[in-house]
Amino acid sequence: MNTARIVVLVIALGAGGVAAYLASGFDNKPAPVLPAAEKLPTVEVLVAKSDIGLGQAVKPEDLQWQAWPAATASSAFIRRDSRPEAQTQIAGSIARVPLMQGEPIREQKLVKADGSGFMAAILPAGMRAVSTEISAETAAGGFILPNDRVDIVLTRRLKNPDGANNNNGPTGGNDLVLSEVILTNIRVLAIDQAPKEKDGQNAVVGKTVTLELRPDQVAVLAAARQGGTLQLALRSIVDANAVDGTPEDQGIKRAGGVNVIRYGVQARQLTSQK
Repeated sequence: MNTARIVVLVIALGAGGVAAYLASGFDNKPAPVLPAAEKLPTVEVLVAKSDIGLGQAVKPEDLQWQAWPAATASSAFIRRDSRPEAQTQIAGSIARVPLMQGEPIREQKLVKADGSGFMAAILPAGMRAVSTEISAETAAGGFILPNDRVDIVLTRRLKNPDGANNNNGPTGGNDLVLSEVILTNIRVLAIDQAPKEKDGQNAVVGKTVTLELRPDQVAVLAAARQGGTLQLALRSIVDANAVDGTPEDQGIKRAGGVNVIRYGVQARQLTSQK
C-alpha cells in the first residue's frame, strides 16, 4: 500500500471519529424538566351519547356520564355526585328540542309524557294546539316550517252595501273584499303531522297546519274560519320575538281599520268598535 492511500485512509478515519464525537452531543445539556400541568377539577355530568331528535323518547342507552370542568359546569347540568341514578330516572322523557351528541342534558329541554302524546307533552302550560286547513297559496308557497312565526290574515267577501246604485265602476253591484290581520306572532307547531323539518328541506307543502294558541286566540281563530278565508303570513326571524298589540290584547288584532278592496285596488278603510 503506497503512502498516498495510507494518508487518505487516516484522514477518512479521523473525519469519521470527529463526526461520531459531535453526533454524540457531548456538550448538550439535558432538556429542562417542564412542570406538570395542573389538573383542573372536574365533575361528571350527564350528556347525550348520540343525537336525540325533537319528540324522541329518551332511553338510558342514549345517555352517558362525561367528565366536565367544574368551573364551567352549569347548575342546570345533571351531576353524578348529586343524582347518580339520573340515567334511569329521566328515561321515557321526551325531547322538547333537538339535542346534539355530547351536549349536557338539562331537564328544561325534556318533558315527562306520563302516557300523553308528544304534542300534549311539549305544549307550554296554558297553551293549546289547534289545526286549520292550508294550501300552498295560503301558506307562503310552502316555505313555512315548524317553529316559524306567522301572522294570520282573514279575508271576507261581503255584499256591496251600495248595491246597484253604485256607479263607480262597470259592475257597481260587486261585493266588497275585506282583509284584516286577526292574530300575530303565532308559533307553528307542525305542518300536517311533521313537528320538525325533514331531511333539511326548506319547503313543506301540507294540507293542515297546527298552531300554538292561547284559549282566547282559539276562539278568534274558530270564528274566523267560519267567516272567510285564512292566510298565513310568514314573519322574519328578526322580528319573530316582537310584541304586537297592547299587553292585555297581545297577539290579537281587532279591527281598528279593515282594508276594503274594490275592483282590485284598495278603496277605503272601514272601522269597527273594539
